[in-house]
Amino acid sequence: MKKRYLILLAAIASFKGYSQTPAAPAPSANDYSVSWYGFLRSDYIFDSRKSAMAREDQLNLYPNDVLRDANGKDANAVGQSNFLAVTSRFGAKVKGPDVWGAKMGGTLEADFYATVEANIGSLRLRHAFITMDWKKTSLTMGQTWYPTFIPEVFPGVANFNTGILFNPFGWATQVKLKQALSKDVSLSLTAYKEREFSVAGTTANAASINSTLPTLNAQLQYKGKNVFLGAGVEYKSVQPNTIFSNVVTTETLNSTSIFGYGKYADDDIIIKAYGISGGNMNNLVMLGGYTAITSGTTQTFNPTKTNAFWIDIASNGKSVAPGLFFGSTQNNGADTAASSLANIAGRGLSSTRSIDNVWRLSGRIDFKKNKFRVSPELELTSAKWGDTNLFGKAASNFETVNNFRTMISCVYTF
Repeated sequence: MKKRYLILLAAIASFKGYSQTPAAPAPSANDYSVSWYGFLRSDYIFDSRKSAMAREDQLNLYPNDVLRDANGKDANAVGQSNFLAVTSRFGAKVKGPDVWGAKMGGTLEADFYATVEANIGSLRLRHAFITMDWKKTSLTMGQTWYPTFIPEVFPGVANFNTGILFNPFGWATQVKLKQALSKDVSLSLTAYKEREFSVAGTTANAASINSTLPTLNAQLQYKGKNVFLGAGVEYKSVQPNTIFSNVVTTETLNSTSIFGYGKYADDDIIIKAYGISGGNMNNLVMLGGYTAITSGTTQTFNPTKTNAFWIDIASNGKSVAPGLFFGSTQNNGADTAASSLANIAGRGLSSTRSIDNVWRLSGRIDFKKNKFRVSPELELTSAKWGDTNLFGKAASNFETVNNFRTMISCVYTF
């Protein structure tokens, strides 16, 4: 009788959908997460000389050449200052359900730096990209750092220039495939289109858009416990014009760059270094551009070549962390002369005066408490100017000018 009773109870439980083993929870209909991040930043800046700068002189590149007035006085040898908070930023990181076996993620980030001087204070898109991660293989699609800008290896300076002019800087819309070759070594292949800071073409980014071939970048990286190393090569082909002298043209401006970098970090110290050599690197906010040869109804282009190097040594202190930065860059001109001085264009280049070299030395101390940081910094930037020759190189009548910047940066991170 007891056995029949137990069988009856089991049958009833089965009929009503009961089970001794709990059923697996139903998948969430909205399996997404969003996390916010950013910082509030104020910079207080004092300069001893007018310089090539952006956004109300917040971002300094190099001191301007000597400019004599009617009395022979250098009009650029004057001090200036500014207080700004437009580099404050915010962003969101998004995660969602797997797609085709890949972990899905994305980042959207903006600041108030604008894209042109007249709109300073307006929102500017920094990052907007999707990532698909299959553990050993990952795919990135959207706007993010140029592949020559390495987030793990960039100067820790307090100045918002982030080592600009010596370290590549900027964002580009791209597709990047990264493959792990071993536990510590990876290979990445990137194709991208210039997004900002173009030099060639009649409108912003026109030369990049005119070219059917995107810029191609390949690099190897090694990531160990304390050491991070990498090296790569990049090929760029842009087309400044689609018509010249009322004749359709397909002439392109082609250039190649090579670069390498390294980082060592432990509990006490962080050492970073980076070197790059290439042509027409203006889009990376570096010295460089091109020379052109005009012959009848045709115009051909040659990139000017630039070398750049920097090293940054800093303490890894939790509350007080001093640091020292040194960077140097050289304009080596083009291999082929322009047909006239008017056919020279680029950053630090003109038909009259051009930069030969720039170097910068800066020292800082980061005072940190929880998520608040105050960083006073002293920075000396020196530029050597000269008369331009047909190779886009400074050749004579040299002048060396210096800008001494004193600044305090205050940052509260969230």
